[in-house]
Amino acid sequence: MRAATPSPDPRRTRLSRALDERPPRRVTPVDLFRLARRHWLAGERIDVGALAAELGIGRATAFRWVGSRDLLLGEIVWSLCEPLMLKAAANSRARGAHRIAAVSEATVRGILDSVPLREFIRQDPEYALRLLTSKNGPVQARAIERVHQLMTQEVEGGHFDPPLALATLAYLVVRLSESFIYAEVITGQAVDMADAGLAIELLLSGRVAKRRNASRPVPAAAEKRAHRRSASGKPQSPIPSPPRRRGPSDFALGG
Repeated sequence: MRAATPSPDPRRTRLSRALDERPPRRVTPVDLFRLARRHWLAGERIDVGALAAELGIGRATAFRWVGSRDLLLGEIVWSLCEPLMLKAAANSRARGAHRIAAVSEATVRGILDSVPLREFIRQDPEYALRLLTSKNGPVQARAIERVHQLMTQEVEGGHFDPPLALATLAYLVVRLSESFIYAEVITGQAVDMADAGLAIELLLSGRVAKRRNASRPVPAAAEKRAHRRSASGKPQSPIPSPPRRRGPSDFALGG
């Protein structure tokens, strides 16, 4: 007796069989980035060659995709910093210079509250400082661009009258923020994060104290009187010299 032939599964179409037999999806640069980010967040050292081997691609291909290990790390760090900036901007209800300062301060706080970012800075501060503040890396340039966009919105909304060119202000705001992020690493001195917002708002307010003249010129009439007295042989009152500006040596300890 012949065995009964099993009836075909109506769900197993030619398309479904073709999908099951298709070759695996090609690896992309985004796959490499996601794998590197997972390793970095786990506290592991990033090795581009090891990542390439794990993905089954050539080392040369991996470096062609990412450029360098530093640039890859820069992309990873920016992927953590950018959401902090966007969240701070979304949560702020302030306007004008106060809004820009508040967003910057909240971003600085967020970076220092992030365990991966804080550990990255703590473990190798010199490398972290070089990587994150380099003009050749993605982090600083993109942070400046984001701040520039935020300022532009406030200007277009009529809430901010910039005292300097926006490009200059955006650069200075980011550099000020960086100085607070790395203050403890660079100087060993703890700083109050609230001062970051205050310093930035003072910068954006454009309030500059009027400079006082270092010395006052002797009036021309006084010079003429002194010249006549000198020519007649009569004693003359000395013309007071302008006050000398005191330098650091005048305040030396023990002097």
